[in-house]
Formats: sequence, structure tokens, C-alpha cells
Amino acid sequence: MTSTTSSSGESGELPEFPMPRAKGCPFDPPPAFRALQEKGPLTRVRLRDGSTPWAVTRYAEQRALLADPRVSVDPTLPGYPGPDVPHGDGDDETGHVDGQEPADDSHLLSFMNMDDPEHARLRRMVTAPFAIKRIEAMRPAVQKTVDGLIDDMLAGPRPTDLVEAFALPVPSLVICELLGVPYEDHDFFQANSKAVIMRSSTPTQRAEAHQRLFAYIGDLLDAKRRDPDEALLSELGEKVEQGALTRQQAAAMAVLLLFAGHETTANMIALGTLALLEHPDQLALLRDADDPEPVAGAVDELLRYLNIPHLGMRRVALEDIEIAGQTIRAGEGMILLNDMGNRDPEVFPDGDRLDLRRDARRHVTFSFGVHQCLGQPLARMELQVVYGTLYKRIPTLRLATQLDDIPFKHDAFIYGVHELPVTW
Repeated sequence: MTSTTSSSGESGELPEFPMPRAKGCPFDPPPAFRALQEKGPLTRVRLRDGSTPWAVTRYAEQRALLADPRVSVDPTLPGYPGPDVPHGDGDDETGHVDGQEPADDSHLLSFMNMDDPEHARLRRMVTAPFAIKRIEAMRPAVQKTVDGLIDDMLAGPRPTDLVEAFALPVPSLVICELLGVPYEDHDFFQANSKAVIMRSSTPTQRAEAHQRLFAYIGDLLDAKRRDPDEALLSELGEKVEQGALTRQQAAAMAVLLLFAGHETTANMIALGTLALLEHPDQLALLRDADDPEPVAGAVDELLRYLNIPHLGMRRVALEDIEIAGQTIRAGEGMILLNDMGNRDPEVFPDGDRLDLRRDARRHVTFSFGVHQCLGQPLARMELQVVYGTLYKRIPTLRLATQLDDIPFKHDAFIYGVHELPVTW
């Protein structure tokens, strides 16, 4: 705790962000998040760099701010709350390594980090492959992929690591097919994606991993421009040829889609499976479901309950904003804690309980407004196939270790488990 005076005149002890989860409660947000929510919709927190952004903990205020054009996602703006990178040996006060500036990867910024109108212009160029009709057309192929990987698991050794055997390959195979990326390169892009999301990575290590992914995708993009196919990389290459995108913009888009398309869903598959194994009554509801509607509802409830983007959505105010009796000044940062929005008792009563019968479609795991997740139809479809298949095919699936021995990703920007030993 540090004595701090904020620009709004508040003074006193501000809680340091991020906060740890409670021991033995790996599916719940940190207890300090609940204390913040009970204090009010907006409270100040202190980051490691000494900045004091607003923590937004309630659903209504989160949705209002996410839809407000006076709120920016641009991380290059002063006041934007940067990543909470823990210090290690050789790190100075600012999070730089050995006193050096982190490598510049600003040219890798994608439309995800841009405001309208440029955000909207670039995003429109990649929306078509994620339209619901096109995603649904992929469902049989995803089902075949899931069944094949389950066949391999059943024929292989026990116990096995569900992350390596199933959770990571499913979305990696799917996004590779959609983008036109060779799946045989998965070790490369998974390793570099891991370097990006690990909070233990230094700024330089993170930037270098970005650079490697960018160079790899750039080479693929050039190859697709010479010899196009039906995949999304070829569509992006065509837009480069037409002058609608620069090569850097197209490569940055593809890196984002490759990263988000496998990393987030893989964590959700493994963490969701663990949560269900720890809630056998809920697992039985899903395993015994005979039609797609309860499976789709279960996916949204698991997305609400687990919320793997567990360090909040970062924003900065472009103008003064009056909300919930507070004034967020222009240039002040904010962290919207969507895991707490997803457990706001005003919207989700008894939200700390996993209830697959709950109507959880209004959750903010995929954000809200113009920056809501582009790939959410794909993620939902993949999770529906996985959760609707795995536990039916392996009804005796169970943990091969104790919950306390599971290595959770407390050290990553995206929450999940590093490995999940299971047997049957």
C-alpha cells in the first residue's frame, strides 16, 4: 500500500494493482476486486509505475465507458495504463531492462489498438471471415478436428496433459486453416505467443517475440501475394496489392488474429474443463445435454464465470467524463475489470456460483461496443463443439492430480493453466 494523491484530489492509501487471487479459489477474481466493487463503481488503484488509473468494477459503468467515443484504446497516448510487468533482476523503476528502453514495436499495433475512424476502416477488412454464416460453415470441420484429437488421446498414454494433447491443438489447427498458416509451424508461433503473454517476460523479450511473429507472418503474406489461395492471408495480400492496406498493417492484423485465435481459446478449453471437473453437477448437465441450446448457454456461462482476460481492459480518457458521481479527467487511465462486471450482483445474481442454466449472454468477457472481440463467433463455435463433445466421448474424464498442484497462469496476461494432467 502506498500513500498517493490523485489528480482528482483523493489522497490516502491506494491498493496496488494487480492483486493476488485467494489461495484455493483459482476460479474467482481476487478478493480485493470485490472490495473495490463494494466501495463503488470507480476507485483509484496504483500500478507498479506509480500511476493511479481508475478501476471500473461494475457492469453498467463498464458498458457505458466501452461505448463512449471519448474513451480511447490507443496505448501510445499519455495516461494509458500500461501492462503490469513485474520487476526481476536487472529491471529498473520503469520496468526497463538494464536501464535500456524496451525495443520499439509500435509498428506492430493493430486495429485493436486504434480508435475510429481508422479502427473501423481496418476492422471492416477482416470481418467477413468471422461472420456467423461463415463460421457455422466451419463447424463440421472443427467437429472432425475435435473428434480426431480425442481419438488420439484415447489411443495414447494415461495420464495425459490436456493442454498439449487437446486444448492447444484444437484452436491452433482451426486458426491456421482460416488464416492459411502451416500448422507444422505451431511450435514457433506458440512459443512466441507465450513470450508475449507472460508477465515475467521483459519488455525487450516481449517486443522481440512480437518482431519474430511479425517477420514470420510478413514472409507468409509475401508468399500468398505471389501464389494466393482461399485463406484470409491471401485476402489481406490482395488488399495490399490494391493499396487499401500497407504490408505492415496486413501483417499486424494477421499476427493479432493468429495470436488471439489460438491462445485465448486454448486457455478457455483447459480452464473450462477444470472448472467443470471441480463442479461435477454442472458437468453432468453439459454431458447429458442432447441439443445445442444448453451447450451454447453453458459456453456463455463458463466465459462469464472464468473470464480469462483477467487483468482488465485498458483505456484512457480523451475528454473529461462524468460518470457515477466521479469525473474521469482527460488523460486519465482506466482499467475496466470485466471479471467483476461479469459478477456484478445487479446483473448476475449469485455470480460467484457456476450455473450452466443461467442466461449469461450479456457478459463482457468479449468487451462491448466497437472494440468487442472480432473473433467471438469463432470462439463460441469452437467451445460449443469442444464442450459438447469431449465429456460425452470421455465420460469418465477426471483430474490426475490435486487441484492445489495445478500450475495456474497467475504469471500471464491471459489466465489459464500451464498444464492439466487428466486420465479416465
